Amino acid sequence: MSLRFFVYGTLLPGEANHGPFLRGRTAAEEPGRLNGAVLYDGPGYPYAVEERGGVVYGELVTALPGSYEELLADLDRLEYYAPGDPRSLYERVEREVHRNGAGPPVRAWVYVAAPAVAARLRTRGKPIESGDWRLR
Repeated sequence: MSLRFFVYGTLLPGEANHGPFLRGRTAAEEPGRLNGAVLYDGPGYPYAVEERGGVVYGELVTALPGSYEELLADLDRLEYYAPGDPRSLYERVEREVHRNGAGPPVRAWVYVAAPAVAARLRTRGKPIESGDWRLR
């Protein structure tokens, strides 16, 4: 099954990784939000850390037909080494994401902070209070 992607940082339109990774490879991009996560400053790039009560704002991205597998592999290479690899800064998880417009929430891939990174950010990190990387 091809899930959408929820992006909230450098993959957003106008940010550094949008052009190299997403431009020309998406069928749709629409505003969305991930409930149950807090956004932290990386520095340089953000991390969504799963925490009750938080909200992270970003975009729901739908891959162009025929480009899903390649896009998934490219985003995996950008975001992490491999599932469970201790060098990984992120892990890819399937979560419910709410669309800001009308319609029910959808299941999407989200790259969240890996457990060791999340623990460090919870104790010493700088939350982005708005939950929106573009407003940092």
